[in-house]
Amino acid sequence: MSGAPAGCRIKITGIVQGVGFRPYVYRLAREYGLTGWVLNSSAGVIIEAEGNPASLQEFARKLVDSPPPLALIRSCEMQEIEPRGFREFSIRQSESEDERTVMISPDIAICEDCKREVSDTRDRRYRYPFTNCTNCGPRFTIIKDVPYDRARTTMAPFPMCESCREEYENPLHRRFHAQPNACPVCGPQTRLCDREGRPVDKDPVELLKQGYILAVKGLGAFHLAADATNRDAVKSLRQRKRRDAKPFAVMVRDLEVANNYCYLNSTEERWLTSPQAPIVILNRKKDDFLPDDIIHPGINTLGVMLPYTPLHYLLFDDELEILIMTSANISDEPLIVENQEALHKLREVADFFLVHNREIFNPCDDSVMRVTPLNTPQFFRRARGFVPLGIKLPLTTRPVLALGGELKNTFCMTRADEAFLSQHWGDLNHYLNYRKFMDGIPRFEKMLDVRPQVVAHDLHPGYQTTHWAMEQSQMQRVGVQHHYAHLAAAMAENGLTGEVLGVVCDGTGWGTDGAVWGFEILRGDYRQFTRLAHLKYVPLPGGDVTIKKPYRMTMVYLLQVWGEEGLEMAERFLPFLNREEKQVLYTQLNKGLRVVETSSCGRLFDAVSALLGVCSLNRYEGQAAVELEAAVDRSEQGRYDYLLEREDGVWLMNVFPMWEAMVDDLERGGTVGIVARKFHNTLVDMIITTLQHLRDETGLDRVVLSGGVFHNQVLLVELMQKLTVHRFIPYQHCQVPPGDGGLSLGQAVVASEVSD
Repeated sequence: MSGAPAGCRIKITGIVQGVGFRPYVYRLAREYGLTGWVLNSSAGVIIEAEGNPASLQEFARKLVDSPPPLALIRSCEMQEIEPRGFREFSIRQSESEDERTVMISPDIAICEDCKREVSDTRDRRYRYPFTNCTNCGPRFTIIKDVPYDRARTTMAPFPMCESCREEYENPLHRRFHAQPNACPVCGPQTRLCDREGRPVDKDPVELLKQGYILAVKGLGAFHLAADATNRDAVKSLRQRKRRDAKPFAVMVRDLEVANNYCYLNSTEERWLTSPQAPIVILNRKKDDFLPDDIIHPGINTLGVMLPYTPLHYLLFDDELEILIMTSANISDEPLIVENQEALHKLREVADFFLVHNREIFNPCDDSVMRVTPLNTPQFFRRARGFVPLGIKLPLTTRPVLALGGELKNTFCMTRADEAFLSQHWGDLNHYLNYRKFMDGIPRFEKMLDVRPQVVAHDLHPGYQTTHWAMEQSQMQRVGVQHHYAHLAAAMAENGLTGEVLGVVCDGTGWGTDGAVWGFEILRGDYRQFTRLAHLKYVPLPGGDVTIKKPYRMTMVYLLQVWGEEGLEMAERFLPFLNREEKQVLYTQLNKGLRVVETSSCGRLFDAVSALLGVCSLNRYEGQAAVELEAAVDRSEQGRYDYLLEREDGVWLMNVFPMWEAMVDDLERGGTVGIVARKFHNTLVDMIITTLQHLRDETGLDRVVLSGGVFHNQVLLVELMQKLTVHRFIPYQHCQVPPGDGGLSLGQAVVASEVSD
């Protein structure tokens, strides 16, 4: 097809830098016989092309329809311009523009091409731990500013050798403008040392096989590694790290090894081998090779990931196939990213240190997710591989900074119709985590070129985020109720507008009436909400003390249901409750001393778990609930009675009759598995029945599920299926965690809508 030459200018935004987009444009332009240029800009990728009009149209179509595998196009603007008579197509130097709309790519797992090079004895990158190309390698963790060029990353101190420079400058090479490009001659280097920082001439793999614990500097932080089949090594790691019971994640050599230890379906395999390479929670096979009671006590799942950097691949051989690979921070402290900090803080934990000399600028933990029985992804932690990928919103927002909650904290910044969640900062009650959180805010502002006009925060007056928000006089401050933020987060990630019903179940959230909420059914949109139903209040004596000791919550329910007779029942069912503590609790509850009311679903799970003897002490957050789910007999179909009561226009979900029936079951010899399943079935039935009443009253049939309790797969799956059967339209979280890791997203969209 012929015609007079035409010209066009194309602007593409999204993840289009550091993913091979410019060489792709270059090759495509040559394929269609076009001339002109392409360059990276802080506003995105800019292209000027000219040639046959039909070829230009096909060129533009293919740019959008078939981009490079790691690219994510958010927008493509095309305008006609006068042809300028370019003689060839070229790649120009990056330039900075006033408008910054570029998106930074998350860190990407090693690709198959680089993996082959690292394994090839004839290749110049054989066994080089920092091998990468345009299709893989570090991005977010090394970037300091945009546009994404080497000089603005932590690779700046490593000038490329002649061979690497040739690759970097060749548009037809897969390392063209791969900013972290390096080789053994010019790139970062690893070093093995002892606890004193002295060099050690030993093979890290052999040390692992001998039972030693290694601190390994990875992509976004240090890990602690140990042979997962070595009971003594794993036990020593747990003791040294002061991690009493929380499950360890493992890294396996390859997919075949993962299949040896766990059950995998095709979706789980795709996630494991994806460029994001998250930790995937899998169901365990029973065997004699792993010390399950130390690696994941009390549960039947295992967090598994594949090696996602060349350095990780080099930690395995034919004999060593599975490693404990856990974050190297101590207790609830921040991730460790610096060599000297690791040598100081991990001196009593690790036997040897495998360090390197490339700086980690943006700390980032491993992402953790699972594939639900509904075949949908669910995040426990959204971090490496996903941050700082934007989430498309169903509305255009003001520039908002939402601060999230206190635990599992993330913050969120909005820019136009996208929300950008930070990596996880952990518990902000820990000052060092709070410092990292504050360091992260200006970095995101710089990356996104956003100056927030509004700051959103939780209503809890004691949260560090609330205190910080109150100090920000230059921004409008908007407080957002905790469970309303959960509802809005689920709406936002599912692209919903208008009103919905929201079932929000979690452990703790500051209520508008001064009570601790946690089992709520709300009606709301992005501007307002109404509380339509909640779990009947019970006292919460001692606050955090009771959260750590589920048996105390069991006693609360026993006393609420049976009165003084509950004291005698506590003797039978609660071996952890001594007489002195029992009397103190009884006095507290009778006199209302240091007692607030709660509708918490998390505390209800705690109470049932301790009643059944499953878990009486929470040694990590949610342990009692996690182990109660693991104990469920999935074949049981029965449920218990409950009451729905109307009070001041609000439905109260009363589970006191359930407690009477549970105790009867136990006294008649009912198994823990059966009682646990009937408990889950009761909650599902109670929620469905309540929602049916609310649909009759409101006419609303869209239901979002949010809150950390919905990590429980029995509850989630049963509820999603029953909602569909009863002609509701249910939505769950698939892009951000249902727990507090997704809270900031909901805060952000609400604050944008209600602010002036």
